[in-house]
Amino acid sequence: MVSYEVQWKHSAEHDLHKIDRKQIHKIVKAVEDLAENPFPPKSRKIRGAESLYRIRIGDCRVIYQVDTETRIVIIYYVRHRKEVYQKLKKVI
Repeated sequence: MVSYEVQWKHSAEHDLHKIDRKQIHKIVKAVEDLAENPFPPKSRKIRGAESLYRIRIGDCRVIYQVDTETRIVIIYYVRHRKEVYQKLKKVI
């Protein structure tokens, strides 16, 4: 299986600075795993968005987009579950 390239948006990198340090390792590992399988069983498509998905890591959510043609996974947001969906309402 050919792996995908993972690209972090500046917003996602900025979000990591606000997250509890204990969670960062788990989040980075989950994102790295997306390179091998961008649609893991725990991922969910976001309603109302054409190609956005989310994975759950504890109370945090990683919002990402998968481009199957160019084989790129773009990480947009890494936020607490209470904050991430409010931000998405503005984007969708």
